[in-house]
Formats: sequence, structure tokens, C-alpha cells
Amino acid sequence: MEIELNKNERIENLQFKDLKIIQDKTGFCFGIDSVLLSDFAKGIKENSKVLDLGTGTGIIATLLCGKTKLKEIIGVEIQNEVYKMAIKSIKLNKLENKFKIINEDILNINKKLEKNTFDVIVTNPPYKKKDTGIKNEDCKKIISRHETTATLEDFIKISKDLLKDKGEFYMVHRLERLVDILSILRKYKIEPKIIRFVYSNQKSEPKLILIKGIKNANPFLKVESNLYIYKEDGKYTEEINKIYNITK
Repeated sequence: MEIELNKNERIENLQFKDLKIIQDKTGFCFGIDSVLLSDFAKGIKENSKVLDLGTGTGIIATLLCGKTKLKEIIGVEIQNEVYKMAIKSIKLNKLENKFKIINEDILNINKKLEKNTFDVIVTNPPYKKKDTGIKNEDCKKIISRHETTATLEDFIKISKDLLKDKGEFYMVHRLERLVDILSILRKYKIEPKIIRFVYSNQKSEPKLILIKGIKNANPFLKVESNLYIYKEDGKYTEEINKIYNITK
């Protein structure tokens, strides 16, 4: 399919089931965290209705369309330019019947989506609190990295409202926010069920966490084995190669 690209846009092959994604070379591009989250959530049940809060260019939703047998996934993205790129990626991958996207602030999404209707919510929200850390001057990157339009609590509260009873919540975030995440999840009745720590290598401290919660579930937390990205020689570990579908 012929897709007209803007000046700074490029098509990136995801090396999985011939899926591709359109990105802006000058804007915020997806990272390994989004890829890891899509793999962490690949156990989504067949025919699930899924919501991706802060979908960006649609990387997580696109990969989940290939990794799972979900029925429908709806992405929510506030930035109009990024939303338009995601729309083109949906057409490029011929996912129009499965992947929809809404150009809206997540703070307003309750007005457009019915409460208690989603089986699963996935999200890779901005990691940094508002007015903390070094900010990039590019507005698109600031919105993607900092809580400028919605906070961590906003993402979790909205997830609670939109999830069905016993619905599943998947998120990737920074380890430094773990206490905040656990306390806010409990506050909104999403019980943390699985946590996995992500390390650059076996000598580093963990920086990322993958977390699964279930709405209105009983308390019981499982910590999965650590996930290491690189081996001592700087090459990807076997698990990362498998996640990226890299064959030797």
C-alpha cells in the first residue's frame, strides 16, 4: 500500500509478521520499553477488547495485534501529529478492522468511552513528574516523557474506570516510581499481581519495571525472574533476541 510520508517521517520494519511503524525522525521514537511491554502483555486472552492509553505512534497496539488474538484495540493519543502518523501505520499494516485510534486527552476519554467495558488496558505513560528532570525543548518529546498533560495517578484512575471487573492492567515504568505505582494502584482497586525488573545487564541496577494488575482482585504479588537486555559483550541476551524475533 502506498502511504504518503511527510518530510521527517520514515517507515521502520518491526521484524515481526511484516508489521511496520511510521515515525518522525525529529520527534520521540519508541524505545525498548514499548517492545518489552508488548511482550509482557502477550498473554492477553482471545477476543479481548483492549485500550492503549498514550498510544503514541501505535507501537504497542501494533505489536499486540500481531502477538495476540485480541478482538479490538483502541489507542488514545493527545498529539495530533503523532495521531496522524499512527493512522497511517494502521493503514500500512491493514489493521483498520482491529486497531482504532482517538485523538484526545486521556483526561477527557471517559466522555467518549463507556465505563467498565475493557478487558485489558496497556500503557507506557510519561516517566518523569512534572517540572522534574532535564526537559528537551521539543514539545512532542516533553509530552512523551514528562507528566505535562496527565499524571501517573490520572492514567491509573482512568484505567480503573474503564476496566471491567477483573480486567487486566499492564504498564512499563521507571523503578524509581515503584512505591508511587503500588500505592496508587491499590488506591484505585487495581491489585498488583506481577512485577518484573528490567536490567541493562547483570552488573547494573534495575531501571525499568513491568507490572500487571487486576481490577478488584485479591492480594497476591508474584515477582518474575529478572529480565536482562545485554550480555557482558554488549550484545542482546537470548531473551531479548527472542522478543525482537532476531535469529542468528
